[in-house]
Amino acid sequence: MRDLPPHEYERFLKDLCDSSKLQARSPFFLIGEQINGSFQLGHKTYLVEAKWVRDSIGAAELHTFYGKLDQKSAWARGLFISHGGFTQDDLQAFGRSRKVICMSGEDIYKALGQRMPIAEVIDLKVGAAAETGAAFVLLDDLFRKQSGTIRLV
Repeated sequence: MRDLPPHEYERFLKDLCDSSKLQARSPFFLIGEQINGSFQLGHKTYLVEAKWVRDSIGAAELHTFYGKLDQKSAWARGLFISHGGFTQDDLQAFGRSRKVICMSGEDIYKALGQRMPIAEVIDLKVGAAAETGAAFVLLDDLFRKQSGTIRLV
């Protein structure tokens, strides 16, 4: 995954969603904006923003994506995928109780290593967000949650 050129990253993510039967949709354009894709999980629609950058994503990028999502229907959710992850300061600046969940490249790498369907990872992240309000919880911490503890990021 680390060796993928940036222009192939979106294709990789679409294939990853397709492997979990998430009915992934390729990037699409609306007037004045681009959405990196979307998928269906259960009966929920998720819009996707994906960043193939080594550095952590800042609060500004999260707020921009949330602004796009907030202009859609009330039942739309968002998944922000950042290869480089997120800083705790930027996640705190972004805030809690949003309809955006976040996933890092490390989360994807570990899920693939454990042969865990990406749909299951998203379900765990959605559950953690519903319980804690946190947009991002590391995959490792989601497993700790099952033993009764969860670290908020």
